[in-house]
Amino acid sequence: MSYRTRLDQAWLHTLTLPLHPDSGYILFSDCHRADGRANDNFLKNEFLYLAALRYYDRRGYTYLELGDGDELWENRSMEKIKEMHPHSFELLARLQSERRAYFIYGNHDLQKKDAGFCKKYLSTYRNSHSLRDHPLFPDSCFYSGILLEDPLHKKNIFLTHGHQVEIMNSTFWKVNRFLVRYLWKNLELLGAPDPTSAAKNNTKKDRAEKRLCAWASENNLILIAGHTHRPMTGSKNSPYFNTGSCVHPAGITGIEIEHRTITLVKWSLGTKSDQTVYVKREVLGENVRIDDC
Repeated sequence: MSYRTRLDQAWLHTLTLPLHPDSGYILFSDCHRADGRANDNFLKNEFLYLAALRYYDRRGYTYLELGDGDELWENRSMEKIKEMHPHSFELLARLQSERRAYFIYGNHDLQKKDAGFCKKYLSTYRNSHSLRDHPLFPDSCFYSGILLEDPLHKKNIFLTHGHQVEIMNSTFWKVNRFLVRYLWKNLELLGAPDPTSAAKNNTKKDRAEKRLCAWASENNLILIAGHTHRPMTGSKNSPYFNTGSCVHPAGITGIEIEHRTITLVKWSLGTKSDQTVYVKREVLGENVRIDDC
């Protein structure tokens, strides 16, 4: 099966949401929430993530997570991940209950494709204040992709994780999970990069991005993905965008879609002249009009 066929299959099982001029979406990917141990790369950036989500919440945005939200290759227990990040799950649960949060699965959390897994592990969470179970994703459904449908019939936007372009991260994902869980996770602590990861291998990253861009052009779509962890804006000649990730040492990146404009943003720490530390939002590159793609 070719990567084109795998992306075509992801396209067949999408959720469709409207892309109105007044729509506001924030796209994050590759949070890799884990259980708080040394390999929990999300933990150091969680306060940035929460600050960003509260900013978008106040402005009425809808949250779209483009896969690898939870690190289920290196961690066996979804319960421990929820226990470690209660504030993130509380906020996501409220947004989901208001129909303002939707989720795509990636290769590192592909188990979410299974309705039985979701019902068992993602239907409730333990509230950190009341210490009681509350609904998390009671009608939990994680998608292979999300289509933002343009009512002006100019250009639709397809969102997916992007792992479909690599056979070892899609068809044979369990083999890669075994290698990461029992080999590369331990070697990573000693400084050895995981060669199976597109996020840590520039050759794999370049090949994945070329394939995603080619598929988007062939289908006359704007494609926004994650997976490679490399934030990127597209153009009319290259209709491929990437959100980046929430595990970069220098901060987190994401994509805003508002007023028919796509904006790549970064959230990080800044300092004021009085030495006060604050969370700052900055735009990376130029805004891209959807009508121009």
